[in-house]
Amino acid sequence: MAQPSGTKPVLSTAVPVFLPGKYNPTSKTVDSSTSGQSSPAPPKPLLIFTPSENGTYPVILFFHGFCLRNYFYSDLFHHISSHGFIIVAPQLYTTIPPCGMGEVDSAAKVADWLQSGLQSVLPENIEANLENLALAGHSRGGKTAFALALGYGDPAQSFSLLVGIDPVAGTRFGETTPKILTYEPNSFNISIPVTVIGTGLGPESKGCLKPCPCAPKDYNHEEFFNECKLPKAHFNAKDYGHMDMLDDDLPGLIGKLADSICVNGKGPRDPMRRCVGGIVVAFLNYYYFKDKKVDFDTIVNDPSVAPVVLDQVQFDTTINLKY
Repeated sequence: MAQPSGTKPVLSTAVPVFLPGKYNPTSKTVDSSTSGQSSPAPPKPLLIFTPSENGTYPVILFFHGFCLRNYFYSDLFHHISSHGFIIVAPQLYTTIPPCGMGEVDSAAKVADWLQSGLQSVLPENIEANLENLALAGHSRGGKTAFALALGYGDPAQSFSLLVGIDPVAGTRFGETTPKILTYEPNSFNISIPVTVIGTGLGPESKGCLKPCPCAPKDYNHEEFFNECKLPKAHFNAKDYGHMDMLDDDLPGLIGKLADSICVNGKGPRDPMRRCVGGIVVAFLNYYYFKDKKVDFDTIVNDPSVAPVVLDQVQFDTTINLKY
């Protein structure tokens, strides 16, 4: 059977980050009614994925895209967590995004809550390593992650790494608040390593939405990467679209809109989820664990190992004394 455009056969274990990891993830939802009384309740409802095996694990704080639900990313979270990571995904809003700084302020409050509240809602055998706390986000949530890394919202919590998954800063008609883009190379005042993952079909649009692509040029992954300082990495899934890292068959009206509003790749989403999840895992491993650098180096030096076609692959690095 011919492979769908943009996909490749299932990989061998030579690049293990693209395959399920050795851990067995479990998930739970946490809000003010379920967090207990021994510690402060989270400022926003949370979806948390953790390995089920005893251990101490790095944490990823992940922000959802425009009007999306945090559980739309469950398959992606499961893949990442299976490689030994805790994922905390707040639901920053449920209907229309708040105006102004509301979304970023809420994200900062969640980040600051982690120190006092996260451990109390984790399984007894799981410990969070908040010294290794990565920021990540998709679409508008990617911009929120960048805004926090830039200091917007005045977060007290510090961050170690940043991942933007097809980040979007606005529409073709202008940037959303806060306006963080400068259109000057290397201008972001971000001192931590950054990886940006884009989609080749994100700037395209369809039907009556022709003027409104989901990830318009000048506001998408290319500009975010351009404005990052070293060390920074960039990958683009050439034949996939802005929503193709989400779960299949999303429920409800919001799910139906998410499945239909953007230009999607012609193949199944599973290779894209494994690609995005694998790059995230490889990037975090590269900086967190000295003996786990090989996968990220392999992807950068030979992008053909990925389960989807990657282009614009670039890893610009310099000595980072923190690591």
